[in-house]
Amino acid sequence: MHKHHSALGLASPRSTVVRGIDIVAQRPVQPVTLTRPHAASRAARFFVEKFPGRSMYAVKANPSPDLLQILWDSGVTHYDVASIAEVRLVASTLPGATLCFMHPVKAEEAIAEAYFTHGVRVFSLDSIEELDKIVVATKGAEDLTLCVRLRVSSDHSKLSLASKFGAGPGESKELLMAARQVADALGICFHVGSQAMSPEAYANAMERVRAAIVEAAVTVDVIDVGGGFPSSYPGMEPPPLERYFATIHRAFESLPVSYSSELWCEPGRALCAEYSSLIVRVEKRRGSELYINDGAYGALFDAAHVGWRFPVNLLREPDSNARDMEFSFYGPTCDDLDHMAGPFLLPADIRAGDYIEIGMLGAYGSAMRTAFNGFGSDQTVIVGDEPMVSLYTEVEEPAVANNVVKL
Repeated sequence: MHKHHSALGLASPRSTVVRGIDIVAQRPVQPVTLTRPHAASRAARFFVEKFPGRSMYAVKANPSPDLLQILWDSGVTHYDVASIAEVRLVASTLPGATLCFMHPVKAEEAIAEAYFTHGVRVFSLDSIEELDKIVVATKGAEDLTLCVRLRVSSDHSKLSLASKFGAGPGESKELLMAARQVADALGICFHVGSQAMSPEAYANAMERVRAAIVEAAVTVDVIDVGGGFPSSYPGMEPPPLERYFATIHRAFESLPVSYSSELWCEPGRALCAEYSSLIVRVEKRRGSELYINDGAYGALFDAAHVGWRFPVNLLREPDSNARDMEFSFYGPTCDDLDHMAGPFLLPADIRAGDYIEIGMLGAYGSAMRTAFNGFGSDQTVIVGDEPMVSLYTEVEEPAVANNVVKL
């Protein structure tokens, strides 16, 4: 079984020793996902140790069973599931995990299976209709934690989540009062949007929570600030996560809730973005356009459809001395929409046959893959080097095991 310590070790054009490492000449034809378990473990421990409450992983960001196990082993015991398929996945992978069904609109059958088969007791909702559905599906259960989702602004985030879900100011009073009557524990949750670039997003949302509590005059047992915690990408370098935690803690401490109330969060991207990257091969160059073997229908969905820029690195030994220039990418399918505008900065002498590592694809990369047009690859290799970017490099590291190829 081959061992690889870095992306360069996998893409080297020859069997040789590079940077003191014995490299096997693979020259992969298909895209290869590199996973870094130590990076995911480090991110998990950061949240477990530093967030002033409970951190639960948003499974939709990356539902890999291997990743779920890594997060569990690193102290994450609660998981935000958004579908009955995610409920089943986590329940079978981590039988001891606490599952929180945080999608505000669920099928009655999904609620019933989650409750009676998988022991789910935490549900979110944003309407009286959903509340009635939960009561019927659980047969009037008296051990429910019900989290009312409020609609809050996504102004500070790169991707909005302010339109689809959440009770508005004119709806929250009635809903909170009704939920309080049937809930064993009442919560309030929200989502500021994905990739929140300022802690102010959470401060503003907490003011909305304060107003809702005061208006409804209910006792609240859980405040769940949702996800939105950022990772670092080109042009999107957020402040340290400790600032977000401090802002949230101050706001929570000032809310009119009891001393026994719990503070929760739902990181997704922040726990898994650094977990994996992707090696692609350049199949053709046309001026400043590179044709690569993964794209919009693979792990680069966000790069194509929301203009996300990911860090990139040319894998060549020796390193190129050419200046960087801006490139866009075309993926392998026959679809013009399989285009990633970037810009992606790479050496000007890049050519067909070169390999590129694209970083920070642990979040939503593998989760969005399809097999459209017959393209795609599930080849995965574990590596032991550092992610291309990290917000967690100051976290103390445990001993790292030998790296192995996962076939």
